[in-house]
Amino acid sequence: MKNLLISLILSAGLVTVAHAGDAEAGKAKSATCAACHGADGNSMAPTFPKIAGQGERYLIKQITDIRDGNRQAPAMMPFVTGLSDEDIADLAAYFTEQVPTAGGAKEELAELGERIYRGGIEEKNVPACLACHGPSGKGVEAAGFPRLAGQHDVYTSMQLTAFSNGERTNDGDSKMMRDIAYRLHAKEIEAVSSYIQGLR
Repeated sequence: MKNLLISLILSAGLVTVAHAGDAEAGKAKSATCAACHGADGNSMAPTFPKIAGQGERYLIKQITDIRDGNRQAPAMMPFVTGLSDEDIADLAAYFTEQVPTAGGAKEELAELGERIYRGGIEEKNVPACLACHGPSGKGVEAAGFPRLAGQHDVYTSMQLTAFSNGERTNDGDSKMMRDIAYRLHAKEIEAVSSYIQGLR
């Protein structure tokens, strides 16, 4: 019954109204996540994402996509293969409630990064990142757009590069992130990733 309820909530897009999962149950299930993402979802390793405070809808989609083979993340596969939809919803509910830590931007990249994040690059048809991820990088939970603020610059850069190269393809039929990232050169990816790390 609970799995049916979770499926109905997810398909109706109601994750933003109430938790699809049980945060307390998620905490009990999160021990295996801690090695890479930290006990509270604030990863210390720059190649592993901070997931504390991340949108619940987004977390459910990403974990499910990895489990079901729709997103390639070999390091995650041993940990997600056996997860049920209920487990995923519980974990997402737990990590969503955690408080994310802030980072800092590299001074030499701040100006370029801010320009891209806040204004895009008109001549390359790159929209401002804040259009989907918000002025302070907190994301838009209702739309499933992820929180970026404070995310490790290394991780963000890796994901933008993966989208650009077509190695990550779970951005939907619109290919929105693939199209945007493809138009950015390496220095622009580095700069906007650094700027994102400094957002609070």
